[in-house]
Amino acid sequence: MKKDQLILGRRGMLRIAACLGVAVTARLLSTGEAGTPGRPAGPPPAAGPQAPVPVPDVPAPGAGGPPAGVGLRPSAYRLQPLTEGARTGLGRPLPPVRHQPFLELPELGHTMVLTFDDGPDPAYTPGILRTLRAHDVRAMFFVCGEMVDVHRDLLREIADDGHVIGNHSWSHPQMTKLTRSGIRGEMERTSEVIEETVGAAPLWYRAPYGAWNRHSFELGAEMGMEPLAWTVDTLDWTTPGTGTIVRRVLDGAGPGVVILSHDAGGDRSQSVAALRRYLPRLLDGGYRIAVPHR
Repeated sequence: MKKDQLILGRRGMLRIAACLGVAVTARLLSTGEAGTPGRPAGPPPAAGPQAPVPVPDVPAPGAGGPPAGVGLRPSAYRLQPLTEGARTGLGRPLPPVRHQPFLELPELGHTMVLTFDDGPDPAYTPGILRTLRAHDVRAMFFVCGEMVDVHRDLLREIADDGHVIGNHSWSHPQMTKLTRSGIRGEMERTSEVIEETVGAAPLWYRAPYGAWNRHSFELGAEMGMEPLAWTVDTLDWTTPGTGTIVRRVLDGAGPGVVILSHDAGGDRSQSVAALRRYLPRLLDGGYRIAVPHR
């Protein structure tokens, strides 16, 4: 299977953050189950059940950053839906049609998101799941439909552990080279096999190679999915060495950062080993590892 990289510059960093207005995603992120119990970034929360922490309204993309002085306790917090208006059959609002993918998630404390692409793969995904389970954190898995189709039990294991499952197309093509109907087929077929397997359709998608176009944004929104890219590319698909992958993650760590790694598409033993090394260091450094909540 092909590896994720941008069409221009081969895995170069996306240079569109200034256009994105990432503050809107402050309405998406929730630690909750995804948080790291016992490792708060700030003062410990009060004992006993905690009510949701309200989040002030934030501007839409392009309207500037989050309001000054917004602070959240390290405990679980739940955020409001991203948009009002059209709703899916389950009552969830359909997202707006984006013009850019999200590159990072909101700066709410020291929170980071770990993402893994191209799986599930029985050779490497179980090792990643074991490490995440050992530290009681959640991640995002952007899966390819053709991999899900032959490894459904493994996808169920991912879902049972509370991780977020995203749509990464059926066969990992360059979407910008497909017709609109071709893109629809790749995305719909993948969402269908995910829903058949775990009982829920994905709410997030990621274009293979980071190659997005108007059709993919429109169709993703039509299917109820938000587009998520990444902040830090570990370039683990190049097998640069476990130490190099660890260094790239630690050097790129920061509030709201989304890390891109892989659990399939080639030899991912270095990616599995690197996670074992950098995850405890991120947690010891005060970062929470979370997944977006919609």
